[in-house]
Amino acid sequence: MDMIENNVYEITNQEDTICAIATATGGALGIIRISGSQTLEILSRIFTKDLTTAKPNTIHYGHIANKTSNLQPQTSNLIDEVLVSIFRAPHSYTGEDSAEISCHGSKYILNKVLELLVQNGCRLANPGEFTQRAYLNGKLDLSQAEAVADLIASTNKATHDIALSQLRGHFSSELSLLRDQLLKLTSLLELELDFSDHEDLEFADRTELLELAQKIDKRITHLADTFHTGNALKNGIPVAIVGAPNVGKSTLLNALVGEERAIVSDIQGTTRDAIEDTIQLGGITFRFIDTAGIRHTDDHVERLGIDRSLATAQRATIILMMTEPGVPYPDIPVREDQTVIRIENKTETFQAKYNIGLDDLRNRLIAAAPQTADSDIIITNTRHYEALTHAHDSLLRVIEGLHQQQSGDLLSEDLRLTLDHLADITGGQITPQETLNNIFSHFCVGK
Repeated sequence: MDMIENNVYEITNQEDTICAIATATGGALGIIRISGSQTLEILSRIFTKDLTTAKPNTIHYGHIANKTSNLQPQTSNLIDEVLVSIFRAPHSYTGEDSAEISCHGSKYILNKVLELLVQNGCRLANPGEFTQRAYLNGKLDLSQAEAVADLIASTNKATHDIALSQLRGHFSSELSLLRDQLLKLTSLLELELDFSDHEDLEFADRTELLELAQKIDKRITHLADTFHTGNALKNGIPVAIVGAPNVGKSTLLNALVGEERAIVSDIQGTTRDAIEDTIQLGGITFRFIDTAGIRHTDDHVERLGIDRSLATAQRATIILMMTEPGVPYPDIPVREDQTVIRIENKTETFQAKYNIGLDDLRNRLIAAAPQTADSDIIITNTRHYEALTHAHDSLLRVIEGLHQQQSGDLLSEDLRLTLDHLADITGGQITPQETLNNIFSHFCVGK
């Protein structure tokens, strides 16, 4: 059986000792991870040394072998010469006893080692099960666990920095502060309910509560608003290249991406469907979209292309508005939050065909991209955005209830809902197994 390909398993017992390949096959070296209470016992059955008494954070040289007895294995039974790294609970990635076998990267060797591990008591890990165990054992909260996947999937400096910030707990700390403030107020309101016989008794000052609720909601709203920036940085900042026909839009796209992605022709209306490609500038991914030339036309198909151009421009973060001498810039609607960079092509200072002026344009694009500082918290996860939006809605009901002088029990209920929505992000409350499975199923095997 090909152990690498067979990775579809149900998590049936968290007490199982699990194993998986943590590196891509075909390289010079490969790493197999093991985690669980029987890690060292199982390893000792296939390693040429007894590791059950091995000290934590140590590396051991030896051989993986198919032991058929308690005697030292024969040369014919040796699988590979390896290094084994030992980590003891709770000071490991998963919080359990764990180990990493560093062997040669042959697919045969990796499969054979996995086969021996399974024969001696391991089971193959599900996608993301190592990180799931880290979460269940309190080594990471849920948002940090998701940041692991984002860090692995990061394709540029911006997404790397955002994921690393989240993994270090910056977002979690922010949410913890907000939850502590809300929990204090909720506790005071619920304390009032215990003394409901005293109608005039108030432990929570309503004016102070309103001010704090508005302050917290402002922060939650700000975090949710960063999702637009985060999503753009994660998937590529959309840049629409718009202008009249034949002003050089397709030539500019080809020059920016360094290949012939778009057809260049003197015939007007050549580009009818949007053509996309991405490049990285200054550690940021830009997604360029070449659009149909904007002009009046009776051609139905070209008209459809122009309509798509206008729609693309509306969705873009940056618009490259192109023209050439004697041709007016297109008159299209522009949002306040969009950046428009005007380019007059086929001049002494800018000619896309000959790469004149492109360095300056690249610098202008980098300057126009959403900027993030090390201290910024940027939301890139749709699940987090939805939870923040629900928290905002619940808190708005609290604010409205305070203006209407609603009773403490109604206010307390909405505050509790706000707390629950914030807890959904970090997993601070009991998180449904379905949610956990959905999150970790998108991880790669071995992580």
